[in-house]
Amino acid sequence: MFSSRLQNEQTDNLARAFLALESMEDCYRLFEDLFTIREIQDLSQRLEVAQLLKNQATYTEIVEKTGVSTATIGRVNRALNYGSGGYQLVLEKAKGNTDK
Repeated sequence: MFSSRLQNEQTDNLARAFLALESMEDCYRLFEDLFTIREIQDLSQRLEVAQLLKNQATYTEIVEKTGVSTATIGRVNRALNYGSGGYQLVLEKAKGNTDK
């Protein structure tokens, strides 16, 4: 079983909130209430960077496509290679997933 250093009662509640969502609309409703527009953009870009890295895109290609810094690409790359496996997990689960 995975044990996160972030785990506490508050983050457990946050995780439960995401797990309770049943549709894209539900997600967007929570996103708009929970995050700033910039936070959503940043999170979305990181996920896109992870997918591009997984597909063997170069840093130069990723910068041109997304506009993110090489520091962000490096951070995502480190998470992909040495992190807890969250990016791989969500990229696999989201593959082919459509709106409910």
